[in-house]
Amino acid sequence: MSTQVASTEGGSRVIDAVDAIVGGGAVRRSLPTRAKRTIGAWCFLDHFGPSDITGQAGMAVGPHPHTGLQTVTWLLEGEVVHRDSLGSEQAIRPGQLNVMTAGRGVAHAEESPSSHPPILHGTQLWVALPDGQRDREPAFDHHPELPATNAGDWSGRVLVGSFGGVTSPAKVYSPLVGVELTTSKQASAELALDPAFEHGVLVVEGAAAVGGADAVGPDRLVVLPPGRSSLDLAADGPARVLLLGGAPWEGPLVMWWNFVGDSAESVERARADWQAGRRFGATPFLEVPGATARRIPAPPLPFGRLVSRT
Repeated sequence: MSTQVASTEGGSRVIDAVDAIVGGGAVRRSLPTRAKRTIGAWCFLDHFGPSDITGQAGMAVGPHPHTGLQTVTWLLEGEVVHRDSLGSEQAIRPGQLNVMTAGRGVAHAEESPSSHPPILHGTQLWVALPDGQRDREPAFDHHPELPATNAGDWSGRVLVGSFGGVTSPAKVYSPLVGVELTTSKQASAELALDPAFEHGVLVVEGAAAVGGADAVGPDRLVVLPPGRSSLDLAADGPARVLLLGGAPWEGPLVMWWNFVGDSAESVERARADWQAGRRFGATPFLEVPGATARRIPAPPLPFGRLVSRT
């Protein structure tokens, strides 16, 4: 499916998500696409479900590696168990946040527990680590509660950064904001924005009008350039959106498969280490204790090598 882009007022754009497969499951990917690679340091955004997994295994993403990024997992329905090469084992449920800082290298697996709720629905986001933090020691943090706020008729939950007078406990390494906004009825609000940030509003459920433009439906991302200090958000009925923002990314950024680096060579080294059973765990090829899904090998490099993009 090709990326569809429509222009709106004030320099904003509407980008349709593209279909992708992750761990055998279908997702809709809003970042990166040909039309937009990053929003601040936010460099990846997948929306999966809602899926009825009654009588099925559910999520079964086997051990796989990451470098140079943070994974940010936000569930809307269901339950997923995170395991990683640091020895972490943590269930995540709606309203909770998992943040894994890959740094120089970590492996993890994400699986539905054997006794799981019938519906699975959520988002998976990545944050690119800036220069100076990209090779830091890996870490994992679970946040069972996040601060709540209100914006007009919308209820907000702050995943990352500060919004509406409250600040998330999640640790990130770039100027960022991430907020879930929901309403169960007709709603409107004027959201205060940091004008130094670029922003994106992803409609997850229902439909929402962003910045006074026509309402857009699920899996459409409204991208807003820096310079805006406020944004009108409206819905005629139940809706859920994600507001993401950050200082525009500066410097090189190479993304391929599950790796983020500052050069093609650094990503190629990470792939070679994963294939050889190095770097990503104390025990070669058994990096994630307790995972039941199969280890995921790296795909072949395109044309045998990568080309850096700045």
